Amino acid sequence: MALPVVRSSQTPTHWDPFRELSDLHAQMHRWMDAVFDRTAAVGTDHSLWSPPADLSETEDAYTVELELPGVARDDITIDLSGTELVIEGERKEREREGWFRYRTRSVGRFYYAVTLPRGIDPDGVEATLSKGVLTVRVPKSQALKPRRIAITER
Repeated sequence: MALPVVRSSQTPTHWDPFRELSDLHAQMHRWMDAVFDRTAAVGTDHSLWSPPADLSETEDAYTVELELPGVARDDITIDLSGTELVIEGERKEREREGWFRYRTRSVGRFYYAVTLPRGIDPDGVEATLSKGVLTVRVPKSQALKPRRIAITER
C-alpha cells in the first residue's frame, strides 16, 4: 500500500531539542510571572529576568550567590527590608556587528528576591562581586545563637 505524498513549499527544518527546551523555559517564566505577578514589584518591564542563584546557610550566616557575568558593580542594587533581600540591576546590551542566529543570554533588567528567616543582623551584611559572581553574606543575629551558661556556686 502506497502512502500519499505531502508536498510543501517550506524547506524542512532540523529539529533542535535544545531550542525546544529553551522555548519551554521561557514559557514557564512567562507563566510564573503571570501567576505570581513578579513584574509588579518592580514595574511593568516585561524583559525582566532572574539570574541563577544559590542560597546557603552556615552556623553564623546566610550566603546568596548570583551569577552576573558582564554586569558592572554600579548596575546592581541590593536592598534588605526586614528579612527580604532584593537584588536588582541591569545587564546592558553591548554593541555588536551582524545578526543574531541564536541567543540564550539574557540582557536587560533583572530581579531576584528571597525572604530569609528571622534573626539576621542587617548591620553586618557584606556584598562582593568577583569573576561575575555576586556574593551577599547576611550574618545571623548574635542574640539568637545558642550559648552555654556557666553555673556558679553560692
